[in-house]
Amino acid sequence: MKGKTKCHKGVSEEGQENHMRTTLTPDTNELREIALLPTQSALPRAARFLSDLVKDAGFVQGEILPLLQKSRNAQDWYVARQYDGEDDSYSLKIFVWPVGTGTKIHDHSSWGAYASASGTVLEERYDRLDDGSLMEHARLKKAWQLSWSPEDGASTVLPGDGGIHRVGNPGEDAAISVHLYGPRLEEVDGRDYDPSRDYVCARRED
Repeated sequence: MKGKTKCHKGVSEEGQENHMRTTLTPDTNELREIALLPTQSALPRAARFLSDLVKDAGFVQGEILPLLQKSRNAQDWYVARQYDGEDDSYSLKIFVWPVGTGTKIHDHSSWGAYASASGTVLEERYDRLDDGSLMEHARLKKAWQLSWSPEDGASTVLPGDGGIHRVGNPGEDAAISVHLYGPRLEEVDGRDYDPSRDYVCARRED
């Protein structure tokens, strides 16, 4: 396609150079139990886990507040902490959202859930209108948008077409969110969408 931008390797929410492994030690047994559940059962468990985590005083004091201090000079969003299960069955990540930053429209090849730990993030959710039969073609319609603060609980997304969304921070203060992803159901990490051209492409990790 002439003038087409290539799909970047890496995850549109996770593929940032600034991310690093964390010393955070969550309840790995609980995370593993959640990851082994069928998607429809895993999502409510993941949402409860994240809702409790972002309200935990020790977690906020030890993990979130220091990141708010460091985020003041950041120009783009990034993954500041990452904790992966040894068997890749789950991934827990902490995102930093400076003012005015946000992801592309994308989906994931796994289920996902996230909760704001500080500030407010805006999520836009999209429905796919085409049947996926045309290569690199996708027609989207915006379904809804919601703002998420720590007291609002967690948002959940299904794999693939059931979780097409965009997340960002249009507010006046930096925001931080915590995301939990389950096991991948496909080889690709997900897909990136450009509704201005009805375009979609697979997204792979480096």
